[in-house]
Amino acid sequence: MRKIYIFDTTLRDGEQSPGVNLNTKEKLEIAHQLERLGVDRIEAGFPAASPGDLAAVNAVAKAVKNSTIVGLSRARIPDIDAAYEALKDAQDPCLHLFLASSPIHRKYKLRMEKEQVLETADAAIRYAKKYFSKIEFSPEDAGRTELDFLCQVTEMAIRAGATVVNIPDTVGYLTPYEYGNIFKTLKENVSGIEKIQLSAHCHDDLGMATANALAAVLNGADQIEGTINGIGERAGNTALEEVAMALETRADFYQAKTSFVLSEIARTSRLVSKLTGMAVPGNKAIVGANAFAHESGIHQDGMLKEKSTYEIISPETIGLKESKLVLGKHSGRHAFREKLIDLGYNLDKDQVNHAFSKFKELADKKKEVSDEDIRAMIEEKLVDTPEAYTLETIYVAYGNKSTPSAKVRIVMLDGGVLEEESEGNGSVDAIYMAIDKATKEEVELSDYSIKSVTHGKDALGEVHVVLAQNDIAVTGRGVSTDILEASARAYVDALNRLIEKRKIGAGNRRDKIGLI
Repeated sequence: MRKIYIFDTTLRDGEQSPGVNLNTKEKLEIAHQLERLGVDRIEAGFPAASPGDLAAVNAVAKAVKNSTIVGLSRARIPDIDAAYEALKDAQDPCLHLFLASSPIHRKYKLRMEKEQVLETADAAIRYAKKYFSKIEFSPEDAGRTELDFLCQVTEMAIRAGATVVNIPDTVGYLTPYEYGNIFKTLKENVSGIEKIQLSAHCHDDLGMATANALAAVLNGADQIEGTINGIGERAGNTALEEVAMALETRADFYQAKTSFVLSEIARTSRLVSKLTGMAVPGNKAIVGANAFAHESGIHQDGMLKEKSTYEIISPETIGLKESKLVLGKHSGRHAFREKLIDLGYNLDKDQVNHAFSKFKELADKKKEVSDEDIRAMIEEKLVDTPEAYTLETIYVAYGNKSTPSAKVRIVMLDGGVLEEESEGNGSVDAIYMAIDKATKEEVELSDYSIKSVTHGKDALGEVHVVLAQNDIAVTGRGVSTDILEASARAYVDALNRLIEKRKIGAGNRRDKIGLI
């Protein structure tokens, strides 16, 4: 079985998704989970983008020991220096250099001729070799680059000292046949190609990212780049969990495998979804809520007789388990703790006690508490943001013939209490206006979304908001069986994140740039 290396770019390319802005603690949480998942290489960010991103990459570099930590860099000396500063504490650092190579990018973006591209990239790789033994080079928009010139670029990168050459289908333009043929051509025509690894980086603009990545594997690619849940700019990137499970399920065909700990896939997917605020579609392959659901009577009959009639992957393979222990308001602490362990949470005694009290509150509202309920409850506060404000109570008055009003009581970090009430166009609007009056924060609600975490009339609702203030944008999440309470919790959570980010300084806000 040929080993296919996995290069995860969730923390860099995935974070470029509109509306996603991960802080350092959230990046660390995801990085540690990627390490548990068995990712070979983690692209932690773009250090030159901002001081904040440099610090975040450095924090990941210090914390992660079992994966190579990668920093992105343009073919510029200041970028390379910033990446070195961010990665100098990494146990196994790697620099990811890129420079566009396609005719359209050369003409309109770089305003360079072919020779200038070759000279610029060559100089950058040679300069970077002073600091890094591992260098990946990406000719941006390689998919729309002339094949003969792409061969020249690859030969140049090998001579200059690159250890990996990545072939990005930057705009998701190619078909699997075309993309696979690039790797075949490079393998057959580039001198010294055996000295390096070839990597595939695909975008999903035409819905072919995973198919293209697998076509690259069939034609000699050594590494696949992508993100968890396929998040990323525009239509996203190759979904790494899809590639890993395709290689695992069809090992007879691909004769290749990854180092993924497959049982960690579901948990990783949930974590990335929670911290980015990007919901996983129900019909998403491998990790969607319906990926292992069967409603058709014919399908159900087949499943009852033999699961393999309609299931090619066991849910247990990716870490999903059916609960054998039903939890409700009469359950004890021991049963609750065992359930947490079963779900993969390793909490200390104080954390268990705090979670248990929250569980009891939830159990009083629901007849039965499901695994999804517990995950939502725990993961709502996976990353502790200093709470300048804590929502204590809300009171909402609503009638279809009257103006909705809301009253909130908020406790501050110093113990002070704020109480305000307001009317609004709707109940949520009234709540938010009351919170604004109490905190005296002037913010813009850029996005508001709500989804059901579980099923039934007493389902948990999760609200996700995006607040903007000047040049700062933050996300907030709230979970409750009452959507108005969840809405208030999400808003206060976002305000707390805003205050924390404001302390760091608006200058550290990541400037999201469309890259490879």
